[in-house]
Amino acid sequence: MKPITIPSLNRMFMITALIVTGMISFQCTSGKKTVADEPYQVIQTNVDGTGMTIELRFTKGAEHNHPLMAVWLEDTGGKYIETLYVAESIGKGVFQHGDKSKGQWQAGAIRRPAALPYWGHKRGYQAPDGYYIPTPEDPISDAVTGPTPGGNFDLQSRASAQLPSKFAVMMEINQSWDWNTFWSNNKYPDDSQYKTSSQPAVVYQAIVDLDSGKKSYEMIPIGHSHYSGQDGKLYTDLSTLTTALQIVRSAEVNVAR
Repeated sequence: MKPITIPSLNRMFMITALIVTGMISFQCTSGKKTVADEPYQVIQTNVDGTGMTIELRFTKGAEHNHPLMAVWLEDTGGKYIETLYVAESIGKGVFQHGDKSKGQWQAGAIRRPAALPYWGHKRGYQAPDGYYIPTPEDPISDAVTGPTPGGNFDLQSRASAQLPSKFAVMMEINQSWDWNTFWSNNKYPDDSQYKTSSQPAVVYQAIVDLDSGKKSYEMIPIGHSHYSGQDGKLYTDLSTLTTALQIVRSAEVNVAR
């Protein structure tokens, strides 16, 4: 019988290790849950509304990390109708980690005009400091504010009144400090508001046509906001955005009369 040499044994050990590693990898991969398998948090807003029910099913993307967002309605001419949901910190003007004056983080007022400027300008209320975002003294109603969802969620809301047969559901989403090579941390060194936003907020839209018979509509990105919230324009060139477009995996609007 021919003896087994050390090099032969080494090769046998390597082959065995590769087989075992492959089996473990397959088992881990096949048993791993996908994003869509994760539970969906239910958020109910404007429950006293007398209009139609509107649901937004949001599935987080690979770069989702507690972004700020707002969801609202417009007519087909771009005129603001009403807000269905806005992150509580923006809607109230108070962030949970906004004040460290006593040596540890606690809730405090912070102004973040670069967070959701497209929504803010559409809403059209200018605060005394010139920013188009709510203040602690003049906050958004509790009926449409809530903590930022940590992952997938179902927003279930109602319009306050009857809507036109064709309207737009809008969403703006922004994740702080998501720099990339174009929107770098030294791009606007003297703009403190830009540094809280990095890549600007992305604006999504779904046009709902009640006469079409459709009940579900996919939201698609149509542009981004001003990088530091200086205006309410929609900038339609998305070529400079990278991870900002991966915060959302999918967003689907469902409507029911």
